[in-house]
Amino acid sequence: MSSLIFVQLLLLGLRVIDTTTDKWRHCTDFLPLDLLSFVLERDPSKLLPGVHMKQAGGERGVHFSSPHISMSFPSSQLLVNCDLFPKEFSIVVTLKVTHPEPTRNEFIFSLMEPKTVEKGTVEEKEEENHKGDILESNKKRGIIGEEQGGEEKKGSHVKSNEERGRIILGLRFSRKCLHFLFKGHGGVLEHWVFRGTRLADNQWHTLVLTVGSQHVRLTVDCNSPLEIVPSRPFPSDLNIQGSRFHIGSRGRWKGLFSGLLRQLVLVPGSDAANQICPSSDPQVAALSVPPLLLDLPVMGREGDSHLTSYEMGERVSVGLERSCSELLQGQLWFNPLRKGLYLCDGMVWITVLEDHKKLDYVLEHQVLTTSSETHDIEVFQVPGMGLMAAMAHRSKASGSAVYLWTHSEFRLYQNITTHEALVWRHFNMGKKIFLVVSNSGGGPYSRLNKESEMDFSVIYKWSKKRKQFVRFQSLQTYCARDWEAFNINRQTYLAVANHRQGNNNHTIDSVIYKYNRLTKSFEVHQLLQTSGAYDWEFFTVGPYHFLVVANAFDGVTTSVDSVIYVWVNGSFQVFQTIKTFCATDWEMFQIGSRVFLVVANGHRLHGNGPSQYAINSTIYELDMNGRLFVRFQDIVTYSAVDWEFFSLGEEHFLVVANSFNGESYSLNSILYRWQGYEGFVPVHWLPTIGCSDWEFFSSKGESYLIYSSAKAPLSKVFKLKTY
Repeated sequence: MSSLIFVQLLLLGLRVIDTTTDKWRHCTDFLPLDLLSFVLERDPSKLLPGVHMKQAGGERGVHFSSPHISMSFPSSQLLVNCDLFPKEFSIVVTLKVTHPEPTRNEFIFSLMEPKTVEKGTVEEKEEENHKGDILESNKKRGIIGEEQGGEEKKGSHVKSNEERGRIILGLRFSRKCLHFLFKGHGGVLEHWVFRGTRLADNQWHTLVLTVGSQHVRLTVDCNSPLEIVPSRPFPSDLNIQGSRFHIGSRGRWKGLFSGLLRQLVLVPGSDAANQICPSSDPQVAALSVPPLLLDLPVMGREGDSHLTSYEMGERVSVGLERSCSELLQGQLWFNPLRKGLYLCDGMVWITVLEDHKKLDYVLEHQVLTTSSETHDIEVFQVPGMGLMAAMAHRSKASGSAVYLWTHSEFRLYQNITTHEALVWRHFNMGKKIFLVVSNSGGGPYSRLNKESEMDFSVIYKWSKKRKQFVRFQSLQTYCARDWEAFNINRQTYLAVANHRQGNNNHTIDSVIYKYNRLTKSFEVHQLLQTSGAYDWEFFTVGPYHFLVVANAFDGVTTSVDSVIYVWVNGSFQVFQTIKTFCATDWEMFQIGSRVFLVVANGHRLHGNGPSQYAINSTIYELDMNGRLFVRFQDIVTYSAVDWEFFSLGEEHFLVVANSFNGESYSLNSILYRWQGYEGFVPVHWLPTIGCSDWEFFSSKGESYLIYSSAKAPLSKVFKLKTY
């Protein structure tokens, strides 16, 4: 018996020793973590009890009337796959505080241990006695740093009443001081105090608290920082297992934040002051403000208890980025960078006036090293997060990746298990956001039915709480080369381009799926026979809905007809057939009232003969009188696999993905400019390697192109310099 107890004690000792080793995982995610967005719904009608939205000084903030449980969440939901708090970090806060009670201390946020405190502890007695003031008691004990030459020194390691509490880390303020609290060495609760901040002046202020290895800085409204040089650095082994974040409190009534909170962001591993300063409006300098607080309604709504204290005089907002919603309908927005004035129609911004841009030159902006070759890129927006890019990677081992555009470059955000992914497509249903991927390598499902050699495509749904994409539905597909999402009569449809079944059967059915609101799933709506289908393109002209398929191969030749379908009485019917040669992509675009379709022809092949890779791709224009598409312009391409159309000001462009010339995958993809009567003319030659896709996107008034490579583990972002 004694030997058994000895073994148990030995194992316990080993477990304790292990907690101090490097096996504990530090948080290494360097993305800004928006604590406030994590607990706020996008819809103001769904605000939690005890949470109210107010406007003051032309800006929105949230006000807390009670420490509601929903304003807290496990730290593991945000700080994923780590046990220890980051050793270096920044906290960005934008707040507005009226004059609080002289003895009141209020928590902006806190990180709390699990509830293991016994009854009758000093903390519970402190909760009962609202007259005590921790700041004053700490002064009497002499633990607040002395002010020397305008800089603050860290307090001594003396235990306070809160030491026996559950606080791991917190940020609070009193009338004249800002306090940063954390569980230090030996479990002692330490205070780093910044005096003379005077935040309680009924004005908006943006604070950046930066904790580094040798210093601690507080930057207020982008002014010169106050600095503390602590005798001991912030602990590198601050255990956060089982902890919870509390926004605007420490989970109790005492210490509830009484002001307005607009921004609360944790930035691991970097000094966020460098990211938001200098600023044209430093008191409300923004790194990540919840979308709900960016919208400024033109007029209040009767009976809406969530929207209070609005200043109704401001009908024009000024800034680099604004989101448009129903609350902003009729609101004007001036973008000083674009020199543009825009009107919100309840969904999107409509251009009223804009300084027209002209393309000057193309600049390589970012070389993005990927885990494997990439067949496709999908760039899209997620409210509250920003711009994202999903990349369809060839490798089974590494899966595919979703990147987030932050600080003017793409950074890895989420890995998703895929099996030789070929394409991603993004679509919305109401406010819900989805991604669908086509897997060509079978994956775990294909083993269930090897004879059919079928693959599965997977639809993912964006989780607002988890801030990532989660599996929604799987669909049987056959080497699917493309997905297209569209809406007709308020119904959502998905079209999949099934390329082949097995190695030889290319003439198979592609499928149109329709979303069933009762079963909350996509179900087969229509089958359309295709020949080595490679791409779908949906577009609308007036009251008519069209869907065009790029047919690439029928098993013998690449000289096959691609088909344009039109929507008639609830299904697609053949509208026109067009002879194509290994068609890999269709792109529809409009210039003024003119409607065009451009096809990417891959190569000519018949039987066992040689392939011809230098081949015309063709632009077709819709003849309104003849009601068909007619040839407009031929452009020589080299095994083209994608076209991308975009506009800059009054100029219009097409860029082609040239992938192979018969000898090399390293060749120029070409950017063409619209010249009216002359059609499109080449203006820029962009070196690419096995180019498989082009995507155009804009951010903060700047325009970019990104391409993916199917032959090298890299993607490149190009910046379009304008004048």
